[in-house]
Amino acid sequence: MAGEDYEVRSSTRRTRTMTAFREEGRLVVVVPGHMTPRQRREMVPGLVERFLAKEAKNRPPRADEELTARAVELYRAYIAPHTAGPEPAIGVRWVTNMAQRWGSCTVSTGEIRLSDRLRTMPNWVVDYVLLHEVAHLAEREHNVRFWELVNAHAESPRARGFLEGVDFARRQPS
Repeated sequence: MAGEDYEVRSSTRRTRTMTAFREEGRLVVVVPGHMTPRQRREMVPGLVERFLAKEAKNRPPRADEELTARAVELYRAYIAPHTAGPEPAIGVRWVTNMAQRWGSCTVSTGEIRLSDRLRTMPNWVVDYVLLHEVAHLAEREHNVRFWELVNAHAESPRARGFLEGVDFARRQPS
């Protein structure tokens, strides 16, 4: 269970199933009110393990090496088939000083920087930003060819909308 602490709540409305979710960062498991302590000990840890495994699978890469590997994977799948020449060197890292943009790419070095604000977002959103940046290695400008490369990924429109929504919400007065 990776040592994750969690809270178990009993519900009289729940009759057969258990559920797990995050509430203010804490893992909460809700079980039927009729479950015995023994049933809880036997069944809850398995649910928690499955929840954490699913959560880890959907989390963006955490380390720079993982980000770089994912960027190379996206480059090979979406950009390389449409370009000639050798594969560029690619390096990716998280940065904390990017308040306005989600990512940036230095084409001459292949260095990509991602805003650490993306760390809490779904992996398909991080993939979109990575793909956007590696597309610059083949096409520097935001022209028609650039957007054709980026939009080849099925999640691109959804991720772009997600980020636009985040930006919109951030600009609203409290």
